[in-house]
Amino acid sequence: MIKELIEALNGVLLGKRESVEMLAMALLADGHVLIEDVPGTGKTTLAKALAAAIGADFARIQFTPDLLPADVTGGAVFKANTGDFEIRKGPVFTQVLLADEINRASPRTQSALLEAMEERQVSLEGERHALPELFMVLATENPVEFHGVFPLPEAQMDRFMIRLSLGYPSERTELDILRSHREGRPLDSLHAVTTPNEILELRNSIRKIHVDEALDRYVVSLVQKTRTDPSVRLAASPRAGINLVKMAQASAFVAGRDFVNPDDIQKVFYPVMEHRVFAKDNGPGVSRQILENVLKQVKIPK
Repeated sequence: MIKELIEALNGVLLGKRESVEMLAMALLADGHVLIEDVPGTGKTTLAKALAAAIGADFARIQFTPDLLPADVTGGAVFKANTGDFEIRKGPVFTQVLLADEINRASPRTQSALLEAMEERQVSLEGERHALPELFMVLATENPVEFHGVFPLPEAQMDRFMIRLSLGYPSERTELDILRSHREGRPLDSLHAVTTPNEILELRNSIRKIHVDEALDRYVVSLVQKTRTDPSVRLAASPRAGINLVKMAQASAFVAGRDFVNPDDIQKVFYPVMEHRVFAKDNGPGVSRQILENVLKQVKIPK
């Protein structure tokens, strides 16, 4: 069924199989995904395709500078006919939420998602309202050098399990994209291949995938190593290690194994870690170089 899900997404977003697999693994690992890239590369399409392929409720919020926190979470609305206030839930109360161009909104509005992403609940007028059991945020962001963007705070970046970058397609793939859109959008013909309940059942199975103690120590060593590099301004948090193990378990599941091996950890290492490690010299590719050195310096368990 997971292979069917991946193939369905590949049919909508051509030439991005690795990113599609990472997205499917984040879904299985119960995590949120940040997709950073230039406009027009399929970020929004991928989010809509995922919701359609799993038959989940879907909502989209277009983040703009004038968006308010209540536009995300909802709030109390005065009803003139009764003279009372009524709690009206916002678009965050869904199963798959697309936060489109999240870094165009102010930091105050961005922070409205923090409680929902971490605790799967929203506080409205002093009351806590639970979100659906299957709740996933897919946020797209424009590169920081674009006009009109507010950099995401480090605390919010850490809430995302992985960060993906789709990039421009190859010449051959772009030709296929042109042809596939000639008779309509491939997204319109996408049908559900699974259900949210089946995804929840798979998540329970994935939590039981065996992780050897040596691999736990390997993950801790990788995270700890980012904290000893003098060129690092902000190192990986304990949450990074937790997410690294969860994604490795999902990787093993997709590969058809009931145990994690070192290759699973290395496969998901960059998507999980790169947006959590900030260098003092915040130039292009600096964080990636730091993480490459970390992988080289930490001994792989046998």
